[in-house]
Amino acid sequence: MHPRRPDGFDGLGYRSGARDEQGFGDAFPARSFSSASDLSHWVTTPPDIPGSRNLHWGEKSPPYGVPAPSTPLEGPAEEPFPRGGGGGGGGGVPGQSSEQLNRFAGFGIGLASLFTENVLAHPCIVLRRQCQVNYHARHYHLTPFTVINIMYSFNKTQGPRALWKGMGSTFIVQGVTLGAEGIISEFTPLPREISHKWNPKQIGEHLLLKSLTYIVAMPFYSASLIETVQDLFGCCIKNKLDWEGGQRQGTGLSEIIRDNTGILECIKEGIGRVIGLGVPHSKRLLPLLSLIFPTVLHGVLHYIISSVIQKIVLLILKRKTYNSHLAESTSPVQSMLDAYFPELIANFAASLCSDVILYPLETVLHRLHIQGTRTIIDNTDLGYEVLPINTQYEGMRDCINTIRQEEGMLGFYKGFGAVVIQYTLHAAVLQITKIIYSTLLQNSV
Repeated sequence: MHPRRPDGFDGLGYRSGARDEQGFGDAFPARSFSSASDLSHWVTTPPDIPGSRNLHWGEKSPPYGVPAPSTPLEGPAEEPFPRGGGGGGGGGVPGQSSEQLNRFAGFGIGLASLFTENVLAHPCIVLRRQCQVNYHARHYHLTPFTVINIMYSFNKTQGPRALWKGMGSTFIVQGVTLGAEGIISEFTPLPREISHKWNPKQIGEHLLLKSLTYIVAMPFYSASLIETVQDLFGCCIKNKLDWEGGQRQGTGLSEIIRDNTGILECIKEGIGRVIGLGVPHSKRLLPLLSLIFPTVLHGVLHYIISSVIQKIVLLILKRKTYNSHLAESTSPVQSMLDAYFPELIANFAASLCSDVILYPLETVLHRLHIQGTRTIIDNTDLGYEVLPINTQYEGMRDCINTIRQEEGMLGFYKGFGAVVIQYTLHAAVLQITKIIYSTLLQNSV
């Protein structure tokens, strides 16, 4: 599932200090290639939930190794980039200044990634999910141009809050996922780490841990999904109409408007979904047991694809960096840039590929989670008005067949233009961060 997101779950793959926040990339985290011993253990983090990301506060991303020209290909040099000792820098950068820049770089780059993946991208995630669950829609918003237009309409009619709703709940889902994986790994033999000399049993146990984590976070992810797709005014109307038997009839409009969801509403709704209490749902609501398979399937596939892509990209960048140093064509500034940005690029590529490949499955997953919750969403065709969700899917297979027959194959890609905007913004932020960091390094040399 992903946010990923979360993320993890679409989209969970962010790690503070420029680590991957998503998916299976955690099984092969981007660590320093400074020595062969560095590859002895790969520490993993929880997989991604759509719209959400993993946060590991206090972690510091290890430098990406830059070998010396005389070092053989199998064992790059221990020093990731030239740095000065107490008396001066080996590459023209003073030792004290280099250390300060490294601290600033780790904090700044991590903050930029955190801001991009959890804040700047949230409006894209909101619209993407609304398009995915809107089976009424005649406009599929497959390109970023129509997405920008509908975003402007939502902002004009409902205000800026329309594109930032549910952001707090995505952080709650991240926390629940991270805590669940830590607790399960502590009380079971399931490993959070995969050693370099892995075996099929270890991989299976590790994926089982990820699957159990998805199951624990699943009801909270459902609650977070509802918060991100429901119309701001429509959710107030829903809170009034959902109570059957006249429990809340006669409620005034002013009282309805004040009845907004709080930041902890995600936890309340998630627990209520498990124990069968809370706001009444329709008879079309699918039981949690029927949601386990599509949820775990999406999460595990997202995790695997992200890790494989991240590992491949890191190996390519490692070889490219090594060859450039053999040719003695790398400046001290470029050496310091190579300590951080290859990992960011690998994380970006892994997240992009996994989101694109699994987008149809994510559409099916979101429709199954939202069914029967009496959620009212924005009309993504007009940019105003609201629509109810009244689907009657019997399960994952029925949902796939219904979408294919009634909406065509492109129906699985509704809102895909939001993904294009999301990763375009992400790439722009990475490039701006690299330019700023490069400028600072050049001024300090």
